[in-house]
Amino acid sequence: MYHQSPVHRVQTPPPSYGLASLSTMPLLPYLVLTFSLVFVSTLRLSHQTALLAPITKDHTTHQYTIQAHLKTPLQPTKLLLHLGASFSWLDCYQNYTSSTFSHVPCNSSLCSSLLSLACSNCYSPPGPACANNTCALFPENPLTRKATLANALLDSLALPTTEGSTQLSQLGGLVPDFLFSCSQTSLLQGLAKGVAGLAALGRSNFSLPAQVSRSLSLPRYFALCLSASRSKPGPVFFGSRGPYFFNSQIDLSKSLIYTPLFLNPVGSTVITYYLQPSDEYFIGLTSINVNGKAVPINASLLTVDENGFGGTKISTVDPYTVLETSIYKAFIDLFVKEALGLNLTVTADTVKPFGVCYAGKDIMSTRVGPAVPTVDLVMQSDDVFWRVFGSNSMVRIERSDADVWCLGFVDGGPHARTSVVIGGHQLEDNLLQFDLESRRLGFSSSILVKGTACANFNFTSSSSKHIVK
Repeated sequence: MYHQSPVHRVQTPPPSYGLASLSTMPLLPYLVLTFSLVFVSTLRLSHQTALLAPITKDHTTHQYTIQAHLKTPLQPTKLLLHLGASFSWLDCYQNYTSSTFSHVPCNSSLCSSLLSLACSNCYSPPGPACANNTCALFPENPLTRKATLANALLDSLALPTTEGSTQLSQLGGLVPDFLFSCSQTSLLQGLAKGVAGLAALGRSNFSLPAQVSRSLSLPRYFALCLSASRSKPGPVFFGSRGPYFFNSQIDLSKSLIYTPLFLNPVGSTVITYYLQPSDEYFIGLTSINVNGKAVPINASLLTVDENGFGGTKISTVDPYTVLETSIYKAFIDLFVKEALGLNLTVTADTVKPFGVCYAGKDIMSTRVGPAVPTVDLVMQSDDVFWRVFGSNSMVRIERSDADVWCLGFVDGGPHARTSVVIGGHQLEDNLLQFDLESRRLGFSSSILVKGTACANFNFTSSSSKHIVK
């Protein structure tokens, strides 16, 4: 049983600008409602309609971002996509102008549900980042591992709608009371150009998928397909079990393979929330095969212990798959051996952070990428495996001093907290469905096999509708 720590009252950093006093705003009735009524929307979508957002890769930072519309009037906002975060956050100190934002009082049931560790007061002009007796959170940058104290906030969020094959309307789905945290501008350090915050897709009740499903009475599902294209985005679907069409007649929801999602009992956020379980998505990897041959792995590394160490998780903030050192060494040894059977010899021209590279001219191309040994991530049984072809296992490096294909797996060190972290490059052109109702992951392996790609989703709006009410 978890024991709540005492709430601490602190002063939040003053904002760098002033807004009209909150006292000029009418008291919003939802502040006295119970938690279950906080996220009631005026919009009810049909059972075949879901929400949608484009996922774009920044090729300088290798970060994945989504675009949502926030505030009133609605403003396009670029957010870092983070599968493991508990709540979204947004810089409230720069250019935050909205007529609908409101704070969460410290003594409210909503604040209690957030497991807030602090209650903030502010003595500067009131605004999004400054209010008294306000529920406070600790937003975190997953790349720099820095956190700050900031107010919890409610404001409008809107996303396009889809029936699974095309974008139906530009902003057809409205969540009027979307909960997120403010953040200081300094928390954006290291994030891609134009990013204003973070979109949380974790297991939390306050993640973006959870709030969309609850607000719009949609199924507790979301699915994402990261694009490998340098110019076209891939989609993330909210509140949809399927269908998923990518400019083809094939419904990819029909070909998913399922594996359970597991709970890591110990979270790894910078600020500990009462020893809460992790909101990251862990799966039960039991072995890694190369060309059907098992990599020798200490099996204990593939299970999560009582301290939260070990196991396998999925990450969109790690650009490449990260392996604990002993797993990494055994994996590359077997891969190199199997590649020799294809007349592929490791080149001395390695490129950091990779440890194994091959001359670009030596590797033939196929529709699923470079012709190299296949890698299988085996789950609960031998017939449940995620196949990784060359398009996802290899990374092309072309520059003045090198033209190589490198094995896109990196050494996470001998004391890695998580033994296997499946990173973004390995997720590209793979459809992943997160079934939060049944706590399972559906995965497609590479959809290039089916003659399509994540970039093929039709984002051309078929309607000029704006917000549906």
